[in-house]
Amino acid sequence: MKVIKTPHHHHHHHHHHLLTIIFLSFSVASGGDGWQLLQRSTGVSAMHMQLLHNDRVIIFDRTDFGKSNISLPDGRCRHNDHAIKVDCTAHSVEFDVALNTIRPLMILTDTWCSSGTVHPDGHLVQTGGFSNGDSTVRTIEPCNDKSCDWSETPHSLAVGRWYSTNQILPDGGAIIVGGRRQFNYEFYPKTNIGAAGAIPLRFLLETTDAYSENNLYPFIHLNIDGNLFIFANNRAILLNYKDNKVVRTYPAMPGGHPRNYPSSGSSVLLPLKLPHPTEAEVLVCGGAPKLSFNKAKYYGTFVEALNTCGRIRITDESPSWAMETMPTARTMGDMLLLPNGLEVLIVNGAASGTAGWEYGRDPVLTPVVYRHYNPPGSRFSVHGAAARPRLYHSTAVLLRDGRVLAGGSNPHAYYNFSGVEYPTDLSLEAYSPEYLSSEYSKLRPKIFSPTTMDLKYGSLMKLRFSVGELSNNIGGVAVTMVAPAFATHSFSMNQRLLFLDCGKPAVMDGNYEIQAVAPDSGVLAPPGYYMVFLVNSGIPSEGMWVHIQ
Repeated sequence: MKVIKTPHHHHHHHHHHLLTIIFLSFSVASGGDGWQLLQRSTGVSAMHMQLLHNDRVIIFDRTDFGKSNISLPDGRCRHNDHAIKVDCTAHSVEFDVALNTIRPLMILTDTWCSSGTVHPDGHLVQTGGFSNGDSTVRTIEPCNDKSCDWSETPHSLAVGRWYSTNQILPDGGAIIVGGRRQFNYEFYPKTNIGAAGAIPLRFLLETTDAYSENNLYPFIHLNIDGNLFIFANNRAILLNYKDNKVVRTYPAMPGGHPRNYPSSGSSVLLPLKLPHPTEAEVLVCGGAPKLSFNKAKYYGTFVEALNTCGRIRITDESPSWAMETMPTARTMGDMLLLPNGLEVLIVNGAASGTAGWEYGRDPVLTPVVYRHYNPPGSRFSVHGAAARPRLYHSTAVLLRDGRVLAGGSNPHAYYNFSGVEYPTDLSLEAYSPEYLSSEYSKLRPKIFSPTTMDLKYGSLMKLRFSVGELSNNIGGVAVTMVAPAFATHSFSMNQRLLFLDCGKPAVMDGNYEIQAVAPDSGVLAPPGYYMVFLVNSGIPSEGMWVHIQ
């Protein structure tokens, strides 16, 4: 198989396009910093994606769009849909990363703009949506024999949740925050933490904007003190969810522009250094200026997106936002923590307009990497362009092999493949960050023992690994632990990356062994499945699934 390397002179866009076409026609695996088409059509637009610990990605859209492009198996159909009386197509699929195959799944209630977490035992818990699905809870178990499918329990939430955000808590349960016209939160499953019903959160009412509610899909991160950092519109609080108390109010982000849906910036909690992190930082990037939604909807004016990021140390006594400028303006971008713990990837989205039907323009095809440990002014770099626009309703998730899976883009009310500026996109592509480039193969470690692991909090793990060239600079070998996120609408819920406390690698039978300590509490790492990566000079191994309880 011939491998064609993507050129590094990114300004030659026409070259790039040409090469991408060659990739597709030979379907060649590219090296680092390149794109590869995995599936020309999964049949379903990837509005929501979640990687499970069997290396399958659960992908789903909404159900009230009419037909998708993939049939349900065994002649099954759904009835009494909004758009069509009898619908025999699937609105969810399971993508098998290793085999690069698609299997249709059946969802009955409407998942439009819903949310999710992964239960500590590994099954996906998926909440809310629209219309007949707004108070439904759906689950799907990971399986290797194609037997698993969605199970649904309507009326399981206290109120209808549409555009809400979920965060897994230290006890393994989920908190579900906000949603359209829901200025409150609730827990699932119902626990003794709070009332069984919805608990008011005034902050969500205060951050709503009369026109377009730029506080939807709030950015939520579990802080190292066990409280929740909640960012909506351009403001943030720290919430003690057990007592329903706002512990602190952060300064508003400078500029006064909204960052949440439909403005649709993105946010990550930057990597935490174990065993005892004393600092936590949040990064918020992109979005659309205030009134962008109205200008697009009522006047057909597509305003340039925001090109700024704000970064704040949420643990400081008097925190303040440090503002930075991205190489490109971007709304509807997805932010992912890359497994080396040194880089945040920003991918997908548009340079003008906003989220909402047909309101995005000027797709941004180039991923941007942000290196958070670099000094300000030298953090951003622009990388090789994708072939396909990924606008409204696109997503991206990290895979265990270090690639990033990108899918979706359906900026219309139905599946339109022609007659629109940006056709519906049912493809899946993989982006290979620079660390996967063959020039780093000597530095790329391989964990060969164990293959998976059950961890207790604070327990010791020993990893055996091989590597061509061991880094000898201080901090040159690290072990990271990454939570797979639930991605939808430009925000990856439950995303988290920890640098584990680890010793120096020792030589062992011609290879190496390193000892690392598991996180010591559910506050640092909520229970469940994580990917553990060995990182050598910034180059990560393939991940290994671990389970912590």
